[in-house]
Amino acid sequence: MLPHDITETSDGSKDDGLSAREVWGALRKHWVILVVIAVGVTLLATFYAMGQTKVYRAASTIQIDPTPPKPLGNDVQSVDVGAGAYWANKEYYETQYKIIASRRVALLTVRALGLQHDSAFLENALSSSSDANVTPEEAAEVLRSRVHVEPEKDSRLVIVSFEDADPSRAQRIVSALVDTYIRENLDSALSSNQSSGDWLRGQLSKLKKELETSELKLHEYKRDKNILSMSMDDQSNMLREEMRQLNEALTGVRARQEKISARKSELQKISADNPTDLPARELLESQVLQQLRGDYVAAKRDEQSLLQSGKGPNHPDVRAAAARTAVTRKALLAEISNIKRSVDRDLDAAKREVRGLSHLYEAAKRKALNVNLLEIEYKRLERSKKNTEKLYSLVLERSKESELAGLMRFNNIRVVDSALVPTKPVRPNIPFSAGVGLLVGLAIGFASALARELLDRSIKTAADVERELDTSLLGTLPKVDSSDSGYGSYGPRHRRLKRSPASDAPPELVVHTHPTSAVAEAARAMRTNILFMSPDKPFTRLLVTSAAPSEGKTTVACCLATAMAQAGHRVLLIDCDLRRPRLHKIFRKRNDIGITTGLLDRTLLATADLSTDVEHLSVLPAGPSVPNPAEIIQSTSFARLLDHVQADYDRVVIDSPPLIPVTDAAVLSSLVDGTVVVVRAFKTSKDVGRHALRSLRAVGSRIVGVVLNLVESRSAGYGYYYHYYGSSTDGEDGARAAAE
Repeated sequence: MLPHDITETSDGSKDDGLSAREVWGALRKHWVILVVIAVGVTLLATFYAMGQTKVYRAASTIQIDPTPPKPLGNDVQSVDVGAGAYWANKEYYETQYKIIASRRVALLTVRALGLQHDSAFLENALSSSSDANVTPEEAAEVLRSRVHVEPEKDSRLVIVSFEDADPSRAQRIVSALVDTYIRENLDSALSSNQSSGDWLRGQLSKLKKELETSELKLHEYKRDKNILSMSMDDQSNMLREEMRQLNEALTGVRARQEKISARKSELQKISADNPTDLPARELLESQVLQQLRGDYVAAKRDEQSLLQSGKGPNHPDVRAAAARTAVTRKALLAEISNIKRSVDRDLDAAKREVRGLSHLYEAAKRKALNVNLLEIEYKRLERSKKNTEKLYSLVLERSKESELAGLMRFNNIRVVDSALVPTKPVRPNIPFSAGVGLLVGLAIGFASALARELLDRSIKTAADVERELDTSLLGTLPKVDSSDSGYGSYGPRHRRLKRSPASDAPPELVVHTHPTSAVAEAARAMRTNILFMSPDKPFTRLLVTSAAPSEGKTTVACCLATAMAQAGHRVLLIDCDLRRPRLHKIFRKRNDIGITTGLLDRTLLATADLSTDVEHLSVLPAGPSVPNPAEIIQSTSFARLLDHVQADYDRVVIDSPPLIPVTDAAVLSSLVDGTVVVVRAFKTSKDVGRHALRSLRAVGSRIVGVVLNLVESRSAGYGYYYHYYGSSTDGEDGARAAAE
């Protein structure tokens, strides 16, 4: 069986924390402590609660609106649902909660009810002052300590409560407190309204004078600037319209001027040598020009025809035709000159008209700019007058509303449910106190059980062996019944075992006398683990020891030797505890022949009867006591004796003294193939177990493993379910269990 992983802390030490399974085991082990502490604390809390003075709580429910009703006017109020409104309302409500429990409201309530003279109200509240000397301020602090303000979630309702030993007084005080708070809220609103009204009236007189001044300034400005009675906007519109018309006229004249200039340019292109090349526009517009051009073209054609007919330039016909051509040409050029002069006159007229319109447009533009300057100042004065007038109207309206609100006395706080006289106390809550006491008791008991378990440094479970000792676990021997010591008791079966002949045998022989018991099965499991740990080179010589006395090493040696013998091996069990030998008593052998006598005469061992009632098992007692057991163990004669006696056996199991008190076990461990260390559950400490293993390793011993002895079956870690097989030990039940 290989060791499990070992949990270590960062500094290399083993982790002593408890796992969930170990915590459960600790609670089951120390359940009495848990129950006693839980019951004790519960009873203490219950009796304490029953002895307390009964306290009653009277409560009144009020409604707080962040904005008071406004019956004046029909204006629709806008509701802000943003984050700003949320925080503003939250701050308002928190402020009201503080005001309800404020010193001022409490002091007014105390004075209204005369609570500073009420000895029952002040009982046990002020230890340093007598009731006769209590001031109203001190009584107010007592009242404040008992006032509770609890807002209802997702509503505008607030529960105001007061606690007192007298239910009637509690109802009377909370009612007076709420009335005082509502009255104070109304007085505060009226005072604020009065202050705001005075301020509004002062502002109204000031604004009236400012309005008159602004009206006078506007009138003087209109008079000084000769502003017509019509508005400045109308004048500006008129000027803009005039400028528009002038601009349109100027644009038309300039277009006409461009046309005339273009016509003049075309007329300038007419050559005197070729007057027939006239613009089409001129020909279309002038019938005279068309006639003259036609006459000239006809005369010119006739002249050319005569010349082409062979007549010379001096021919009378040719000369007559040339004269006609000259006359028509001159007439055509004269008409063209007339047209040019007419175009020049039109162009001059257009230029004059452009200049005139430009002057008019610039004048209108300057006038418009001047009006704009006047309009800016005019509008500033008019705006100042309108703003003052609007502000005056607003302040006047608010002033009237303030006067009416002072007469109407509206309050944004009202009582929804008046306080009633309570019939049941709120304290002490005995079931609640008992429940809290139970929880506290369970917590203390749980902590006590765990603390006791953590303070217990003993090895308890198989997991402790592998984690703390860092070695293999060969097996565990269970403790069946804690009412008796040793292995001779088996709970409900013990009475039946006593009726059988085998029940008189020592408990160390339980593997032989009760082969179907849980202990026998554990011994066989231990034997199997040892055999499989070294199958190629089996352990022929085993040493069984423990760290300290009374840990069960002799019992483990007997169980292991018996289990090996039951497997068919020839086994010799040697008692090497020369100081406190026990094997001869267990197996009912004489102790006059044993180890000590065999060292002197080996023939005595050859003639001695070493057999036992267990088949294949022989026992070699320690022999008569000697004064020097350590020297005997360390002698070479002892080593040769072991070699001599082992020749006739397959296995040799040696029962030795404990490791820590004497050195015999350490010496013996060097003479065997392996050492089995016995640890007793809930007795052997972790430090002692580690010290024992270190002492064996220091002499070079081969540690086979650890056997955990006397383990509680429910906390063994590996579990013992052998009751399924060992439910009966005799008769048909025993036969059936053995068969299974």
